Amino acid sequence: MNEIGEYLKTERKKNGVSISEASDDLNINEALLSAIEEGNFKAFKDIFELKDMVRIYAKYLGLDVSKMLDDFNDFVFEKTSKISLDDIRKAKEKLDSEKEETTKHISSPYTKIKHTRYDAAPIVLLIAILFFISLIVYLILKVVKTEPMITNELLGGITYECTK
Repeated sequence: MNEIGEYLKTERKKNGVSISEASDDLNINEALLSAIEEGNFKAFKDIFELKDMVRIYAKYLGLDVSKMLDDFNDFVFEKTSKISLDDIRKAKEKLDSEKEETTKHISSPYTKIKHTRYDAAPIVLLIAILFFISLIVYLILKVVKTEPMITNELLGGITYECTK
């Protein structure tokens, strides 16, 4: 960040602009512009605010904004990538063990959350299937039992006898 700040400072001076003039033109606090030029990234509440101010300041000075943002991203990567993988694994294991201990202390038959949510879709589907099966059985039985009755009226009042 020091290199970025120094570069911005030298470019500002090359353009003959004072820091107070840049502050007025950009409507940015003079202390924040000084912090950028000094490489003091801790003066900003977050890295995104700092990046936005570097972008605005570089554009104001007529610099290549994409190159400045690339340099800034390199700075951020160097700052954040200093954590070794072993440290990350140890921290993860520590968090996991703390979480495990916490759950061990809280767990009891009285404090366990009992899941009583039932999914209604399978029950409704089962009831619908049973309804349709019973309807089909009813209709089949109705058709089978309903035999056409041949009455004397249909036969014309004639009775037939079978003799052997």
